[in-house]
Amino acid sequence: MKEEKVLKEFEKAGALLRGHFILSSGLHSPIFLQKALVFQNPKRTSRLCKALAKKVEKAEIGKIDVIVSPAVGGIIPGYETARHMDVPAMYVEREEGEFRLRRGFELKKGAKVLVVEDIVTTGLSSRECIDAVRKVGGDVVAEACLIDRSGGKADVGAPLISLAQIDIPTYKPDDLPPELQGTQAVKPGSRGLA
Repeated sequence: MKEEKVLKEFEKAGALLRGHFILSSGLHSPIFLQKALVFQNPKRTSRLCKALAKKVEKAEIGKIDVIVSPAVGGIIPGYETARHMDVPAMYVEREEGEFRLRRGFELKKGAKVLVVEDIVTTGLSSRECIDAVRKVGGDVVAEACLIDRSGGKADVGAPLISLAQIDIPTYKPDDLPPELQGTQAVKPGSRGLA
C-alpha cells in the first residue's frame, strides 16, 4: 500500500485533523491523526494492517514469534497485524508508571518479538514497550507502525518499519509558530491514562 493511500484511509475516516493539538508527548502540532476513527472500521483496519504485515514480511527481518504492542493505541493494530501474520498478539500496560506484560501474558526467553504501534511521533511509547519486552527476555527484532509522523527521525530503539512515513511538524510549547500562538489547543491523546 502506497503512503498516499494510507493517508487517504485516514482522511476517509475523518481521522486527519487540522487545528492546534497537544500530542501525548507534550509537543504541539497543527495536525493530529485520530486513529480511533480509523480503528472503528474493521475493514479499513484490516486493509491497513494486512499491508503492514506484508511490508514487515518483505523487510526480511526473520521469523516472528509474537507481536507485542503498547496499550492503548497499539492494541488494535497489533492484534490485527498478528492475525495477518498468524502469530499471537500481546500488549503491555502501565503499572506504577512502567509498561509491563500483565493479564497472564508471558514471553519465552529469546522469543522473536515484533513491536507494533499505531502512530510514532517521538518514539517514547515504543522505547518503553521495547524496554519492557527486553526486561522479560524477549528479543525485539523490529518495530512496525502504521504511520511514522516523525519523517524517520524518531529513535524507537529497534529498526522501524512504517506503512507511511510523513514529516508532520511538532513544536515545544514555548516555541510555537505564529499560526498556533493564541489559538486554543486540544489534547486528544491518551498517554495520561493510568
